[in-house]
Order: sequence, then C-alpha cells, then structure tokens
Amino acid sequence: MSIIFMLTGVSLLLAIGFLGAFLWAIRNGQYEDDYTPSVRMLFEDSKKEKKSNENKNQKQ
Repeated sequence: MSIIFMLTGVSLLLAIGFLGAFLWAIRNGQYEDDYTPSVRMLFEDSKKEKKSNENKNQKQ
C-alpha cells in the first residue's frame, strides 16, 4: 500500500515538472509562430551549385 502513495507522489512531481517546462516554453516564445510551419513546405529551396570535383571525376 505504501508503494501506491510513493508512486502517486512521484507521478505528481513528474507532472508538475512537465507543466513547468510547458509554461516556461510558452513564456519564452516557443509557440509564437503558428503560421509558418503550415506553409513551410510551399517555400522554394534555393538551388545548390554542383561541385566542380564531380565533373572532373566523370571526365577521367
């Protein structure tokens, strides 16, 4: 029976810890930008230049 009280106390401490982390994230602006993630896949990526070493290896 005492293990139930101990596990209840540990789970409450863990829940309070997660709640504190969540509130800290909100206060520090973690969830301010809720628009960009929904349209991030629509942004075009910049084109990368190919390395000249790849072209040299293909010619040889």
